[in-house]
Amino acid sequence: MVSDVTRRLDAGLAPRILLLCVIEGGFTFRAVPCGPDKTKLVGGKTSVPSEYAKTLGGKLRAIRQQQGLSLHGVEEKSKGRWKAVVVGSYERGDRAVTVQKLAELADFYGVPIRELLPGSASAAAAAAAPPRLILDLEALQHLDASEAGPLTRYAATIQAQRGDYNGKVLSIRQDDMRTLAVIYDESPTTLTERFISWGVLNPEAKGEVEESSEAAGA
Repeated sequence: MVSDVTRRLDAGLAPRILLLCVIEGGFTFRAVPCGPDKTKLVGGKTSVPSEYAKTLGGKLRAIRQQQGLSLHGVEEKSKGRWKAVVVGSYERGDRAVTVQKLAELADFYGVPIRELLPGSASAAAAAAAPPRLILDLEALQHLDASEAGPLTRYAATIQAQRGDYNGKVLSIRQDDMRTLAVIYDESPTTLTERFISWGVLNPEAKGEVEESSEAAGA
């Protein structure tokens, strides 16, 4: 199959390059924009060149940060399978990543490989500037539903919209805190302190929310 695709590309018959993806234990080809600096099939494997690698690296970084992992955290969690220096080079676009490696990384992060490919709506959302408000979803599950119910439901809605598949942490934005403040009928700062006291929001969030509230009132 690869040789047939290679012949088609060499013959100039395909207006778009076919990117080999590993999905659910099988192989498929996904079309991506073609150009002189785009992906090419080399030696039976699909490698990702500079511009594509940089875009892809942004997706990988966003997914890692979304899951609350540092580069060294990835190395520890994978028991050395994914070295911090290697993952970092993928994220910066300094090193080309084969589709096989991409599929393995997607499996490690627990996300569908399509979420890492440029052009994916949820991946594009994830690649935005990383938020600094992190909800601990595991801690949230142990709270009394009478108090934490609105937060639990709101978090579930965000997960569905963004395609966050980790299930352990969830990044939220200042707008989310303002919306939750309306739901709880409290100021964003007061609600932030409450969430921190519950153990479901990172302590650094207090400074971020206070700064945002001051800027909004200026």
